[in-house]
Amino acid sequence: MDRSQYNRCVEQYADRLFRFAFSSLRNREQAEDVVQESFARVWEKVETVDFDKAKSYLFTTAHHAMIDEIRQNLRTTRIDDIAPNELKDKRPHYPDVNEILHKALGNLPEAQRNALLLRDYEGYSYQEIGDITGMSEAQVKVNIFRARTALKNKLKSIDNLIDTEP
Repeated sequence: MDRSQYNRCVEQYADRLFRFAFSSLRNREQAEDVVQESFARVWEKVETVDFDKAKSYLFTTAHHAMIDEIRQNLRTTRIDDIAPNELKDKRPHYPDVNEILHKALGNLPEAQRNALLLRDYEGYSYQEIGDITGMSEAQVKVNIFRARTALKNKLKSIDNLIDTEP
């Protein structure tokens, strides 16, 4: 891959890579870090990465970087994520559909969430998702089915759509 092809990769895939990372991590800074790390790794191997496979390489790299980020976050607790009890608002909270969907997506197991996001948000084929995540095509299909079923069950009840806790 040459410099112009690398620049085309940045133009074509940066936004999609960010959406993928953000929908899993739910943190803008972490998602930006994942995107930057992914493109840095491609740049380090620009001589060996084939331009036709750059998209798959980027998403695979981002997937692994997200896993690393999640593992690192499990080990540390950020002080700004902990809100004092006396500052919590006690009024009922009625979230919008997008907020409910993202919350439901966040409750899915990581493998199901990533497979579903790659399929439904990014439009990858089952085989491409398998290449990115390291799952077989059958595992990808099972994870997507289970994720969709879980979302359907979560979203079909009105009780699940109205959150009375802040």
